[in-house]
Amino acid sequence: MLKGFKDFILRGNVIELAIAVVIGSAFTALVAAFTTNIINPVIAAAGGMNADGLGFKIWENNPATFINIGAVLTALVTFVITAAVVYFIFVAPMNKINSLVKNRLSTEEPEEEPLPADTALLAEIRDLLKDAAAARNAGNTSELDADFDSDRTR
Repeated sequence: MLKGFKDFILRGNVIELAIAVVIGSAFTALVAAFTTNIINPVIAAAGGMNADGLGFKIWENNPATFINIGAVLTALVTFVITAAVVYFIFVAPMNKINSLVKNRLSTEEPEEEPLPADTALLAEIRDLLKDAAAARNAGNTSELDADFDSDRTR
């Protein structure tokens, strides 16, 4: 049971996944800091002088009814930046490497040209004649031996 677990943990895919999670977490923190400190102030400035950011209150007297459109835009920007970086830094190069490895490993063997019909027919006739001669010789060895023995006694 422990051997199976060890094999699972040491498999390349699991280690690569663990590395991806760690790098993704670190990068998400970087993007969150970027959006919080740079994008949010720009969105808030576009929303006006309201300190709450880009959005509106459903009930003016109740701050809990604030619809924060800026936070949704921030999350969207975070997602797009994260997805773009992951794609261009990890996915695209891995796809390129995988295609190069696949091309290198799959050496194409030249296809054999099909035999013309007359050549194939002649080859088949030749093989049938060989088989018939072999069968005839296998069955006639006793007669050949008898003929050979009778010739020796004469």
